[in-house]
Amino acid sequence: MREKVITRRDFLRGSVAATLAATMGLPLKIKGDVKATKKTKVVLIRDADVIDRRGRINPKVIQRMLDKAVTTLLGKEDPVEAWKLLIRPKDIVGIKSNVWGPLPTPKELEDALKGRIMDAGVHEGNIAIDDRGVLKNRIFLNSTTLINVRPLRTHHWAGVGGCIKNYIMFTLWPPLYHPDSCADLGAIWRLPLVKDKTRLNVLILLTPLFHGIGPHHFDPTYTWPYKGILVGTDPVAVDAVGLRIFELKRLAYFGENIPLRPPAKHIAIADVIHKVGTSELRQIELVKPGWMEEVLI
Repeated sequence: MREKVITRRDFLRGSVAATLAATMGLPLKIKGDVKATKKTKVVLIRDADVIDRRGRINPKVIQRMLDKAVTTLLGKEDPVEAWKLLIRPKDIVGIKSNVWGPLPTPKELEDALKGRIMDAGVHEGNIAIDDRGVLKNRIFLNSTTLINVRPLRTHHWAGVGGCIKNYIMFTLWPPLYHPDSCADLGAIWRLPLVKDKTRLNVLILLTPLFHGIGPHHFDPTYTWPYKGILVGTDPVAVDAVGLRIFELKRLAYFGENIPLRPPAKHIAIADVIHKVGTSELRQIELVKPGWMEEVLI
């Protein structure tokens, strides 16, 4: 199947480009009437004790955070009952992780996710955790369900790497999506291998990288112990909230509004063009049941 890419000319038609230029990549307002629809829920959970002074993650605390986020998102008191709303015992589940060396998905969180999926009745042999090998992984190729989990960081080509971008490894040729600031990443979510399979998106903000210079850049100076995770069923909404947190952190750190370069416009395009989710903050219900010190948003 040929993968369609929206060109820059296509994108510049209409009002979206002007909106993005005014908001550093996040469409806080899009021209036209906003439909009176139910807001998309995103849960931000933070815990001061999830990371110790040596940077080690406490497995019990990250499990507690995940459980609180999922139960809050789905309106259930028991985490296993909440997961049963997402996962069926007969499902084949791929946990799409991220292995980028300086800031990978923590094993403690991968283990917490896998444990809850098994608690929901899925056999361990029908669960896989992978990133760059998903197109060669039997579980992912036959998956009925996907769980999307990765850290939030600035990205040299896309502005930010978040939940939307995490699926680029499902494409046969990832560089196809690099032009124009990776504007067309949302198209990946319409491919048959992933379409309508994602049950949960977990964007990790334990020690996010909020500023970068050049390809593969990592400087711990530009990380901070935010000690949080964002959870939702809508990857666009989760990324939109993550982007806003980055904008506010950059403003606090630099003392002025320094836009991301390049802008993370793929988040808006995933909404407006590809209809993958909701990018407007006013259409997102952000619930914050955890630690609130320096929450920013």
